[in-house]
Amino acid sequence: MAYLATSDLFDQFERMRREMDALFSDWSGPRGIRAVAAGTYPAINIGATPKQVDVYVFAAGLDPRTLDVSLEQNLLTVAGERASALPEGAQIYRRERFDGKFKRVITVPEDVDPDRVNAAYRDGVLHITIARKEELQPRRIEVQ
Repeated sequence: MAYLATSDLFDQFERMRREMDALFSDWSGPRGIRAVAAGTYPAINIGATPKQVDVYVFAAGLDPRTLDVSLEQNLLTVAGERASALPEGAQIYRRERFDGKFKRVITVPEDVDPDRVNAAYRDGVLHITIARKEELQPRRIEVQ
């Protein structure tokens, strides 16, 4: 009988531990001032080289003509809308794909050249290339 009560107590502690793990490990809120919540649409990768900054926006199913890309004061803004793929009046049982309007704002380095920005949409990926200012590029000085 004592074993049964002890087992029940441990079962309750185990259930509580699982609930606490779920509460804290599944939290998907932002972790810092520049972080965004998991699942933010569209997903973005950013990389940089000494000559340019590359931004990849993963946004399948968009009409590239409806995308609004702008760069102002080191803030790159990508906005657009993905239309619903469901017929009107359809009953939804589960929805994991985002549809609707979106807007992402990304801080880029101060040495980018706002006059040398290119954007291309291919296979569901928007690739934005922002060149860095030529006058700020490191130069090798030859010693004579």
